[in-house]
Amino acid sequence: MWIIVLQRITVEFFLDLLYFPIWWYTAGAKRFILGLVRIFQEANMMMVPGLWLKNIFVPMFGQYDWQGRIMSFFVRLANVIFRSIGLFIWLIILVIFYFIWLLFPLFVIYMFVNSLI
Repeated sequence: MWIIVLQRITVEFFLDLLYFPIWWYTAGAKRFILGLVRIFQEANMMMVPGLWLKNIFVPMFGQYDWQGRIMSFFVRLANVIFRSIGLFIWLIILVIFYFIWLLFPLFVIYMFVNSLI
C-alpha cells in the first residue's frame, strides 16, 4: 500500500515541477498584479491627492479672510503636488516589483546553470 502512495507523491511532485513555470507566468502573475493593485489602492486611500485637489479653494481652519485663503490654497497645492509625486514613485516601485517577479525564475535558473558550469 505504501508503495502506491510513494508513487503517487513522486508523480505529483514531477507534475508540479513541470506546471510551476506555467503557473508562475499565468495565474501567479495575475494574483501578483491583483495584489499590487490592492496595495496601490491602499496607498491612494492614505495619500488621497484627489481629495486635496477637490478642496483646494476651501479655506483651512475657518480662515475666510484673504490671507487665510491664499495660505490655504498654497498649502493644499503643495500637498497635492507632493502627494501625487509620492504616489507616482510608489507606482514605479510596484512596477519594478512586478518585473522582479517575472524575472526571478529566470535568474534562479541562470544562477543554477552558472553554478554547475
